[in-house]
Amino acid sequence: MMDIVIRNGQVYDGTGNPWMKADIGIRSGKLAAIGDLKGEQGRTEIDAEGLAVCPGFIDTHVHSDLLCTKPDIHHVKVLQGVTTELLGQDGISVAPVSEHTKPLWQQQLRGLNGDIGDWPWNSVDDYLRFLEQADLSGNVMYLVPHGAVRTLVMGFEDRKATPEELSRMRELVELAMREGAVGVSSGLVYPPNVFADQAELIEICKGAAAYNGCFVVHVRSESSRFIEALEEVIEAARQSGVRLHISHFKAIGGANRHKFADALALMDKERANGLEITFDQYPYMAGSTVLQTILPPWMHEEGAAQCLVRLADPEIRERIKRDFLHNDNFENWVKNCGWGNIVIASVASERNRQWEGSSIAEIALLKQVDPADAAFDLMIEEQGAVSMVVHWGEEEDVMQAMKHPLQLFGSDSIFGSKPHPRLYGTYPRVLGRYVRELQTLSLPQAIRQMTGAPAQLLRLKDRGLLREGMFADVVVFDPQTVADRSTYSNPLLEPVGIACVIVNGTIAVRNGAFTGVTAGRVIRAAGTGSA
Repeated sequence: MMDIVIRNGQVYDGTGNPWMKADIGIRSGKLAAIGDLKGEQGRTEIDAEGLAVCPGFIDTHVHSDLLCTKPDIHHVKVLQGVTTELLGQDGISVAPVSEHTKPLWQQQLRGLNGDIGDWPWNSVDDYLRFLEQADLSGNVMYLVPHGAVRTLVMGFEDRKATPEELSRMRELVELAMREGAVGVSSGLVYPPNVFADQAELIEICKGAAAYNGCFVVHVRSESSRFIEALEEVIEAARQSGVRLHISHFKAIGGANRHKFADALALMDKERANGLEITFDQYPYMAGSTVLQTILPPWMHEEGAAQCLVRLADPEIRERIKRDFLHNDNFENWVKNCGWGNIVIASVASERNRQWEGSSIAEIALLKQVDPADAAFDLMIEEQGAVSMVVHWGEEEDVMQAMKHPLQLFGSDSIFGSKPHPRLYGTYPRVLGRYVRELQTLSLPQAIRQMTGAPAQLLRLKDRGLLREGMFADVVVFDPQTVADRSTYSNPLLEPVGIACVIVNGTIAVRNGAFTGVTAGRVIRAAGTGSA
């Protein structure tokens, strides 16, 4: 007797192979049998006639590090077929911390990761144990964040690390890897990562490479210096021996569109030369992060609290405005995209809830102030807990990168009152718009880029494919109707066409609705006591 039998589906195994007609039997959380199961019975029977059956989707870029513990909020991910998420992104996450650095990161991350109250952890092991005791709707994995490690060693100082500090950072990365992290991340536009040089990147990458981990990185520039920024992390990967994964691949602003092709060619060249490199991408032409990211790096020294103090100084405001107009030495969202394309996604207080969904240009016009001052005032009033959506590009560029064999899908989803629509829509949007409607990808290709390919990046040996003996993370969907419904103006609409989602052999979504079952697990790196 099987726990679950899925019958009559078109089975896509996650490798990119065409579908095959097969039944799937699930027992004790594992894929027990795949084939003709007419002689088997299941306690639960699912008729998948006319439907696609594939591995659960692996989201390679999320910011669910805290809210994954709140299934009433977080279940929007499993509703779109995501059964595993990679936490700890952009070098800015919740562990490791100390009693001294914890308050800094709690304030720094409020606008990105949300707020669940006290953090009863310091080490990566502590944090993963906390997650293991939580109700998780899906599985989670963790990258040790560069910024958290750097802060433990040298705070938010804007300077190069000494040889002794580099050695200590590498030791901390190695410790986190032993505790279960699957790699190291950095975000070279975010403090304090932005203050690091290439030598520092090489050392933290050596710490991950020593334990077969990956380096997942938001490069220093995705606009005017995009190619140079790619070359920087490629060299760090080459010298450290780590495998390299580029986060949310894009070229920001019309003046930089040609760099899509140049960057793809560079990655092809490095692959040919023996460097294992991949990238992820979300299927939208706008990004989302915290509003403070628009500020130049020198504003972030000593952390968020000091940044907010500086923002109240009129002379400093004028210096920032000059940077917005003329400085290309940082990721200048204002210069590259304009105030009209920077939209407020969420705030922490009711006082400013009215601005959610409005651009900075619109807010400034209504308040009759300079757009920069409108942004500065909002950051101060919300104590930095403001997220934004930034419209940066064209769909044909997104499609060009999507078709590349090194591409994986990642939502980069951030929770909020009026979030980016990718939080609710990423995977159904790929399957509906880019597979069925535009035929940018074939269905087997898209499924591979959501399942088998990210499993390879993360060295998952028992997920990401449909193979007997693997964990039963499975999605059943209708290729003819699957679609996202979330939009920039109405982003909280759930997708359609995802019929059933199974996490570790337990039905988490049935008939398109969350069942309330929380069967997710913490997946630690191989050899560190995987749950």
